[in-house]
Amino acid sequence: MDLSIGLSTHISTLIWVIFVLIIGTALAIDFGALDKAKEIIKQERTKGSNASKKLLNQKEKNRHQIRISTNNMMNPLHPQEEQKSETFRRALHWTILWISLAGVFAVIVYLALGQEVALLFTTGYVLEKSLSVDNMFVFLLIFSSLGIPYIYQHKVLMAGILSAIAMRIGLIIAGVSLLETFHWMIYLFGGLLLFTGIRMLMQKKEKKIEIEKNIAIKILRKFIPVSLELNGDKFLLRKNGLLLASPMLVALIIVEMTDLIFALDSIPAILAITTDPFIVITSNVFAILGLRSLYFLLAGMMEKFYYLKSGLAAILLFIGIKMVISEYYEIPITISLAVIFGTLGVAITLSLLRSSSVADKDVQK
Repeated sequence: MDLSIGLSTHISTLIWVIFVLIIGTALAIDFGALDKAKEIIKQERTKGSNASKKLLNQKEKNRHQIRISTNNMMNPLHPQEEQKSETFRRALHWTILWISLAGVFAVIVYLALGQEVALLFTTGYVLEKSLSVDNMFVFLLIFSSLGIPYIYQHKVLMAGILSAIAMRIGLIIAGVSLLETFHWMIYLFGGLLLFTGIRMLMQKKEKKIEIEKNIAIKILRKFIPVSLELNGDKFLLRKNGLLLASPMLVALIIVEMTDLIFALDSIPAILAITTDPFIVITSNVFAILGLRSLYFLLAGMMEKFYYLKSGLAAILLFIGIKMVISEYYEIPITISLAVIFGTLGVAITLSLLRSSSVADKDVQK
């Protein structure tokens, strides 16, 4: 018995180590640490180059500029459009990679901890991933309200997502502890999900963010003056010797506040699936880390997902009911996963059909 417990502990520790290694390595590459390291190595190697090499490099640069100019003449793209195109390609690659990494980790969990734990992780991941999509509609509103250019949005989301992970881990630990200490809170969490689901169904359109009235801005202004004039991608700027919060920092604060509100919905939802901190934390982290690339992948077509919000509301209602009736009937995890996948599939299919129908009508006009 003691040997079994010891073995289980060693396996759990090993899985945590694998998780940290996967996330750490992918984050380092995604956030450009590898590119920066290559650049530093390249700079170190070129320090000892002589004048002739510099001249050769200058000639190569001139040839490169000529090639770029020729390409631009043949394919005249606006720099911002070119940036968007490159961002979209990168977002596609990283969206596929983050989903693949989650799949690889699910296989590792299956091999080490068994089918049931792997199924719980997969369900938690799909649930958190689908609910996190709702954040993207708000991100779009935040950036448009503050006039944050497309090329600077990734910096806000990078900082916002990293801090959101730390915040969510704290909320997860608190939520698990509350459910274990006060079991009756399962009804409170279930009621919260039902309320949120009904509110989402009744809400026709996202409300426009009024910057001056936003509570996050009011709180920020208590600590530092706020400027709504953009100055590059800086979070802080100086004007007449005074340190000010830029629109970039304002956007970051609102993103954080928004994620906190969404976390109060999504964390109870996954706690209805399992209260195992390992599954809840790992599935949340994988879902959130892929959110930045998914945003840039779908940013230009979010308005086409007509029924996605209704689908997410239906999922929240289902999870809320699952929580409320859990004392009397435990809905199998396979059914939960099927309902989540099925609801998302129907919502996306109907959205695509409507989008195609609208496009056909526009063509006919």
